[in-house]
Amino acid sequence: MLKQTIAACLLVASGTQLFAGELETYVELGREIPPGNIAVGPEGRVFISVHEFYGLDLRMAEVFADGSTRPYPDEDWARAPNGKGLGLNGVLGLQVDRSGILWMLDGQREDHVGRVVGWDTKSETLHAVYSLGQPATRPTSFLNDLAVDKDHGAIYIADTGDGQNSAIVVLDTKTGQARRVLEGSRFTLPEDLPMMVDGKELIFGGQPARVGINPITVDPTNTWVYFGPMTSESLYRVRTRDLLDPSLSDSDLEARVERYGDKAISDGISVDAAGNVYITAITDNAIGVTKADGTYEVLHQSDERLSWPDGFAVGHDGYVYATVNQLQRSPVLNNGVDKSSGAYSIVRFQSLEEAISGR
Repeated sequence: MLKQTIAACLLVASGTQLFAGELETYVELGREIPPGNIAVGPEGRVFISVHEFYGLDLRMAEVFADGSTRPYPDEDWARAPNGKGLGLNGVLGLQVDRSGILWMLDGQREDHVGRVVGWDTKSETLHAVYSLGQPATRPTSFLNDLAVDKDHGAIYIADTGDGQNSAIVVLDTKTGQARRVLEGSRFTLPEDLPMMVDGKELIFGGQPARVGINPITVDPTNTWVYFGPMTSESLYRVRTRDLLDPSLSDSDLEARVERYGDKAISDGISVDAAGNVYITAITDNAIGVTKADGTYEVLHQSDERLSWPDGFAVGHDGYVYATVNQLQRSPVLNNGVDKSSGAYSIVRFQSLEEAISGR
């Protein structure tokens, strides 16, 4: 295991000194394994989605401490659809819950509805598959990330959409029913902010990138869901009981959303037991934190080591793990040309306060 470190960062907030642990490079990954999001199981196993922006047919992998990988769950499932009725379309969001179920958010295509696939990492068997069709999704849906709430039998999904219809999809894992909420609200739509990375504005689909809701997580007590548009300087939260209440009108639900604090333009978030929300600050090549008082601070920053930090996972060891994938240099964002160095990684650091695995 590689252990390159940079000095710890000292935070001072409300008279209390908080220390972020040193940033370590847990593993380095080669050009064929650009990581998307990450999940760490209760036994310490590490899983990543392979980012579809790089055009590879591998969708999922297990990562070992020496940097080696294997397709996961197996060759048939881990690669693009292969005529056997299996194959993952394109996974971004994933999470291992505390019982060892790996939940994979498999995106939709013109000929394929989105779905959530649950795989039991202990018995190595398929646990569940939930399809996500209309009206819970839209023809322009981009299913980006998810947060698993085992206490209430729910999964909360960030649907980035087309920037006009961004929304949260609430999936009931007991019934398989899904509802679309907060669609087109100011809490899910992007702000009009330039997304500048490496001194250049990101262009997506020929237009300056403005990306709706993407980062989403649920707190360790499954009381609050934290979320925000990628292109936004605001982090929001809403109670799980309100998201789960189908009797609330759109306006009633919107009235119950709180602005939690400031954040950077970000791809992923996670939260510890004290309400510190960790932020992958893509335009700053940094990892930051939104504290419970609403203020935002940078924890770690490095132009190359944190060149597009993407997703988070909390391990059983108290570390917060993050993927780094140079996504601003991917073919999708560079007219089909791969400008990345091909040197990707998983980094980690000790959380500021107690962090509970399974998010």
